[in-house]
Amino acid sequence: MSGCVGSGTPLSRGLVLALTALVVTGCAVGPNYKRPVVPTAASYKEVDGWKPSQPADALTRGPWWQMFNDDVLNQLESQVVVSNENVKAAAQAVDEARALVREAEGSFFPSISVSGSRERSVENLGSSSTFGTTVPGSSGSLGGPLTQTLNTVSATANWSLDIWGETRRTVESEKASAQASAAALATTELTAQADLATDYFELRSQDQLQFLLTDIVAADQKALNITQARYKDGVAYKADILSAQTELLSAEAQEVNAQIERSTLEHAIAVLIGKQPSELSLKPAMLASVIPTVPPGVPSDLLQRRPDIAQAEREVAAANAQIGVAIAAFFPSLTLSASDEYEGTTLSKLIRASNQIWSFGPSLAETVFNGGARLAQVAQARASYRESVANYRQTVLSDFEQVEDQLVTLRVLEKQAVLEDQLVKASREDESLTLEQYKAGTEPYSSVITAQTTRLDAEETALTVQLDRFTASIALMEALGGGWNTSLLR
Repeated sequence: MSGCVGSGTPLSRGLVLALTALVVTGCAVGPNYKRPVVPTAASYKEVDGWKPSQPADALTRGPWWQMFNDDVLNQLESQVVVSNENVKAAAQAVDEARALVREAEGSFFPSISVSGSRERSVENLGSSSTFGTTVPGSSGSLGGPLTQTLNTVSATANWSLDIWGETRRTVESEKASAQASAAALATTELTAQADLATDYFELRSQDQLQFLLTDIVAADQKALNITQARYKDGVAYKADILSAQTELLSAEAQEVNAQIERSTLEHAIAVLIGKQPSELSLKPAMLASVIPTVPPGVPSDLLQRRPDIAQAEREVAAANAQIGVAIAAFFPSLTLSASDEYEGTTLSKLIRASNQIWSFGPSLAETVFNGGARLAQVAQARASYRESVANYRQTVLSDFEQVEDQLVTLRVLEKQAVLEDQLVKASREDESLTLEQYKAGTEPYSSVITAQTTRLDAEETALTVQLDRFTASIALMEALGGGWNTSLLR
């Protein structure tokens, strides 16, 4: 419906007040959001028998990687959020989502447009007359061409009233989506930080392997020198020399090959901090011997700690609001429209009451048949909501699994590390004793090779276990959210 009433009349003021009250008090159709229920256990199953090495407030002291007390790692990690390209892309996605919120909020307000035009028309009136009569706003005399100029300026306002809450539900959905994007950014940052820490300690393990292989090469060279001396004395065979040379060359080949893996890891670290691989060089250093860990807390805390859980939950909220948007389409839309136009031939005298044409009134629109399209849209919105709920619950279950996996990994590796250290100590003593026995002529050189191989295997296994403990500690921190919590969402 439409109407045209005088500006400032009691009828217009009453209509505006009534419609405004209807918008303010109007209901927003569709279900109000409730967080889906996810059952949680009272405690983690795999935490029994394992004691963390850090106090309970470790996650609140600052960036989680600082618990490793490595200045080089701290410097590298500080560059991830600033320079990592994946993080930059995720940050732009957050800005985009927040812009969509502002765009949706703009629908709460009326839209106003202004236009102006100037038209000139020429009309040929036929033969000229002896009397030169002119028309205001025109040039020429009767009987000749008649030129007329028409100036128009107008302003139009339209306000779609959010009676059924379609705009409110849209804003609600966009806000939840923006929060989901912010949580996705936190996940991207945490993943990049964890990948960097993992690559860094793998690089340090390669440094330590390099030191180990250098030591092995020196030991093999010493064994070769002893064998050559014994051969000169006639108490060793040529085959012993060949075996010693083979062991030495094998160790030297491993020492060279280890440099490939280290360089690859150094390149990966450079990319994670947004640099060209040629721009980063890290000096070799030993892998730390202390592996810090943190208490996991209780499973229910994980719902507030993990950004990917928060992202999945906010996606549920966004999908829930979309149900209301779809339902609102069933109801008629009400729009207030107003226009004010001035039209005249003289520009300087255009804005006058005599030149004014104005209108004001509401319009009501409703689709009476669309072949079931709206019913399908509501069904689609409800199905999308149920899908997001299932994804949310699956995300929670997977995150619980990750924590349990790292807890059992840390507990078992801690016990294995003790055994591997004992094995390394024993293998070193066995190698030294066997070499002395070979020098004394009581053991063949094959026993020396066996002892050396056993020692190398034990050293490498112990190093692998040590690295695995660092990796599991990092993975546990990542599984616990890295100190993040839902209060950081906005």
